[in-house]
Amino acid sequence: MIYLYLTRLLLNLPQFFLIWLSGKRQITTKGNRKLDPGFQFLLNHIGEVDPSKINLSLPASDIRDILFKAQDSMKALEAPLAKGVSYIDHQVTSEGELIRVREYTNNELSKNAPALIYFHGGGWVLFDIESHHTFTGFLCKTLEAKVFSVDYRLAPENPYPAALNDFDAVFDWLELNHADLGIDPQRISVGGDSAGGNLSACISIRRQAEGKRLPKAQLLIYPVTDLTFSSDSIEELAEGFFLTKEVMYWFRDKYLEAEESFKDPLISPLFAKDLSHQPPAVVVTAGFDVLRDEGAAYAKLLKSFDVETYYHEYQGYIHGFINMEMVKGVNDSIIKFCNDFKKIN
Repeated sequence: MIYLYLTRLLLNLPQFFLIWLSGKRQITTKGNRKLDPGFQFLLNHIGEVDPSKINLSLPASDIRDILFKAQDSMKALEAPLAKGVSYIDHQVTSEGELIRVREYTNNELSKNAPALIYFHGGGWVLFDIESHHTFTGFLCKTLEAKVFSVDYRLAPENPYPAALNDFDAVFDWLELNHADLGIDPQRISVGGDSAGGNLSACISIRRQAEGKRLPKAQLLIYPVTDLTFSSDSIEELAEGFFLTKEVMYWFRDKYLEAEESFKDPLISPLFAKDLSHQPPAVVVTAGFDVLRDEGAAYAKLLKSFDVETYYHEYQGYIHGFINMEMVKGVNDSIIKFCNDFKKIN
């Protein structure tokens, strides 16, 4: 515990000192992107919550237990929930299963507030709403919106399309209960990071195809958009930067049961033939992330169909940065892309 507090204190040191403590020169990748000194230091001190250190031969349930225990100790690095933000848990039924949905609210919100349904990252296999608790509370405060964070069913026990079906169930629940929840049914948006970003893009495509109400907007944070893994960044940054190519392949194998589905737009939205009339979007990527190029490509594809799209690449950041607010500049970066999201939400 003392070590974790010390890590937070060290992250406040000058950047040149953090690079020295990392034991390496500042790392540079293609496009002359320079790894942020805070992340360069943190990559050496992240410990058991680093996906690259997962023993992939273990059952997914065992890996979840290991990461849950590691998360518990890492909470010493987390900031408290944003001031004025409170939360309550609900139970929503999806395909006969009860799904936990955590509602974050801000005491300054009006009775007809915008809403964001948030799906956490973790490769459709790992993590939960607790792993993203501080971030979703920060989103609530920053977006001036209610945030509904979803403990959706995970693979491999619940492979595709279980998580998408949970997304639909929660969206429909919000619409049906909007008055009791104090939200505007016309302003229900979707968002998520990594696998959650993938699910947010896919549910927007599916709801349009099925003639259902579309989300007001999409917040796609380093989203998975191409499960063929054909982008340059997945090779360029295959290892050494928190999320690895090997782990992404493991996630895909747990999530999908058929290889021929890799190019299905409800799995890989980058292969959608027509994104006309999709909700406006904010797409966020990190410069040192295997998913960087496919996220950028999806933003470009949305724009090609005249979808209002705001794109942010944080060149010196790594995958997972939204949960690393202890690194200088991260909260400012989140506020920056949230300001764009408020324009479309």
